[in-house]
Parts: sequence; C-alpha cells; structure tokens
Amino acid sequence: MYKTLIVVDNENQCLNNDNLLSISFEAYLRDYPKRQEPKTRVINLCDTGIYLSKGYYCSLLAEAREHSSLPSVKTINELRDLKREGSAFINLKRDLEGFKLGAEPQSVMVYFGYAENFALQKVAKKVFTQYPAPILKISFWVENGDLRLRIEDISFSALDAQQNINFLKRLSDYTESIWRKGQRKLYRWDMAILINSHEKVPPSNKEAITRFIKAASKHGINAETVEADKLQYISQYDALFIRETTGIDHYTYRMACRAENSGLVVMDDPTSILRCCNKIYLQDAFSYQNVPCLRTRFLSDQNKETLDELEASFGYPLVLKMPEGSFSRGVFKIADREELTRILAQLFRESALVLAQEYLYTKFDWRVGVLNGRAVYACRYLMARDHWQIYNHNSKRFNTGGFETVPTFEVPKVVLDAALKASKVVGPGLYGVDIKQVDNYAYVLEVNDNPSIDHKVEDAYLGDELYMLIMSEFQQRLEKRGR
Repeated sequence: MYKTLIVVDNENQCLNNDNLLSISFEAYLRDYPKRQEPKTRVINLCDTGIYLSKGYYCSLLAEAREHSSLPSVKTINELRDLKREGSAFINLKRDLEGFKLGAEPQSVMVYFGYAENFALQKVAKKVFTQYPAPILKISFWVENGDLRLRIEDISFSALDAQQNINFLKRLSDYTESIWRKGQRKLYRWDMAILINSHEKVPPSNKEAITRFIKAASKHGINAETVEADKLQYISQYDALFIRETTGIDHYTYRMACRAENSGLVVMDDPTSILRCCNKIYLQDAFSYQNVPCLRTRFLSDQNKETLDELEASFGYPLVLKMPEGSFSRGVFKIADREELTRILAQLFRESALVLAQEYLYTKFDWRVGVLNGRAVYACRYLMARDHWQIYNHNSKRFNTGGFETVPTFEVPKVVLDAALKASKVVGPGLYGVDIKQVDNYAYVLEVNDNPSIDHKVEDAYLGDELYMLIMSEFQQRLEKRGR
C-alpha cells in the first residue's frame, strides 16, 4: 500500500482537507525519509518552472529517497525544454479533427490526465502519457498551415478559484485510488488486472476475473480490474496481472515494461511476451533446446527454388504461419502451389519471415497450463466442427470445438514432459503450452504467454483452487520482492 504525500511550496498552500496529507517543502526536506515508512508516493505541487527551484528539488529528493514522484525530474526537465523550444511535437491531428483551429491559440487545463473540457479528453490523455505531471496547460493553434502545440506545467499556486475546485476534485479522486478508504479488510498489496471489455475473445471471462479477485483477497492482495486508458498511474500498484491478449507492437507489452521498470511483479512479464508472441523465436529456441515439435522452416522469399524445396520436403497440405498471431489467427492450411504462392505474397507484405510447417491433423490439441515450471491444469481442445483448428473465425455458429478438462496426473507423461520443457525455454511465468499427440509422440505447437483461463473450462477440475494457485505465486513473488 502507498502512503501519499502532497508537497506544496509553503505552509500557506497546505490543503484544508483531512483526507489529503499535504506538507510544505521545508517539512518534506526536514522530516523525511522516516524509518520503517511504507511505500511512499509524492505528488509535487510546488512550482517546478525554474531550474533548482523548490519544485525541482522536491522531485529530485523524492527519487533519492526512493519515493515515487509525480512529476519526475525527467518530466520536469522535458517540460522546461518545451518552453525553450516553443512548440511540442505530438501528433494530435486526428484528435483535434472536430475543432476549428486558427491562428489564435485555444487552451485547456489538464489535471492528472483529465481535461476540463471533456471534448479534449483524448488530447489530454495522450499528452499526459508523455508528460505525466499533476497540472498541465495545453495550447494549440495553426501557423503557416501546420498544427502547433504548447505544453506547460502549471503550479498549484497559479490556479484561479474555479480551477482550484476542479483540480482538488481530481486530486481527491486520484488519492482515493491509493488510500482506498472504507475497506473492511486491510490488504498488504495492490494489484491491477488489465482487461479489455471490448475484446471479443479475452483470455478470461468475467466469472474467472471475479474468482481471481476473490483469490487475491485471500492472499492479502487487493485486486481490481483496470482498462489501459485508466492505468496511467501504474506505479501505485504492487503487481500487474495482464488478462488481455498481448502483442509486441502493442500497449500491453509497453505497459508490462513500464510496470516491470517500476518494480511491480508482472505476469505476463515483458520477456515472456517478447518470446511467446513471436513464433520465429519459439521455433528456433525449440530446435536449439531439443523441444519436440513439428518440422518447421523459416521462409524469407518465395522464388521457384524455395517453393520447389518446400513442396518436396512437406508436400500438401502444409501450414503457413505469421510470426505473430493468437487464437489461431494468421495460420493458413495450404492445399496447392497456387494457394501457397498467393498466401505467401500476402504474408510477406506484413513480415520479412514466414513459418512453413508440416501439417498434422489430430482430433484435439492438448493445452497444459504451466506456472513457474509446474503443470497446474490440462485440457483437450477439440477441433471446431468441419475445421482443422480449434478456432474457426469464419464460422458464426460453430467457431470453436468442445473441450475436456482433466487432472494433470491423467495427462500422458510424454505430453507433460514436452510442456514443461517448452515452458522452460520461455521463463518462469504462467503459460499455456499447445501440444499435438500421436501415439507416444508429442509435438509442441507453441507456448502462449497469456493462456485462456475461463470459468467452467480450464478450472473445471480444480475449481477455485486454480485461481488460488496463481495468486499464491503472486504472493510469493511479492514477499520475495520485500515490499
């Protein structure tokens, strides 16, 4: 849990609010750090516009004392540089399309990423993400046909009466998310569960998310669901659990990096996302580590010699895969030379490398859930009706096959061994390993860093114990982190 200090230039500016702990810069300089103090966040409301001012030193001292500071010294310096340059460079053309812009600057005040004018909220969020500071003034105008943008950090003392009211409301909302007043139970840690309510096939359904939250509570963790646009203050949490489909060139990866850099316990961690989301890495690592897998070749061109060799080696049908893809997307079953040429041309427009893999049909794929090197659940995913994959995105009615959840001790040893060996290639996180089995042979298809965990599917055998196991792993990592 965070303790939040609001630091102002002098005692006359201290807030008259029992729920907000505000102190002067002199008090922060004199009385901190304190022994055995909890994890502390400093909201710096001092004037930061001048180099080596109280506001500058407030954030500098906060970082030296391992207090999380808003704004950071880096942000203060960047905003000061913007004043010298006169105009900032953030692409806001699309966000300002509905506004009639002229030579006369239009301005909006932004408090903790929220605009006074709600119509400019997207602009406020984008600017605040790049320059996180409590109070910003954004001005925009057109000059010589080009959009100009000025971003200024504003001190608390410079606000007028109405601005002061608006700011204090946002400050109260922000600090309440940290203090969490009125909870019946005290929690040792805070967790953000990242979800996307608009995702058609999320990694976990609502019922599963509810069970994750309950399990977290039993392990001393206060977990709450958060969507990406509400997670600017990621460092207020102790852990991040990503339950949204991840990607490398995607905000989920960037958010995982930010969280890890801020000292949070993260699942999926950035390394796991990087390794799992690219099938080129996985297949190369499988070959190097002797993980049993289907015959695979990396293609960098589609000249006649390459296609001839491919046909001679794999025959038809064969499978083409984009290096990045999830839930069976970006995977194509190729029937002949004409289709091979057409699909390769399509894929090479998006990626310099394409995977070609031998085709192996089975009635189901194994999915073994592995947590920190231990198998925790297992399912047999049946192929979608009249289809060769477990997902058929072209079917409206029968887009997925059935499933059978089994205890891990009933999984054939050859499958279990392959799953554990494959997950070890990636790391100690939470993974879903997809495997095909023919007789006593197992072939690893891929390792998923963000495996599906739905209520009444993956938890059908273990029930709530599955959620408890995962939250227990978070608890152990938080304990090891020592905060």
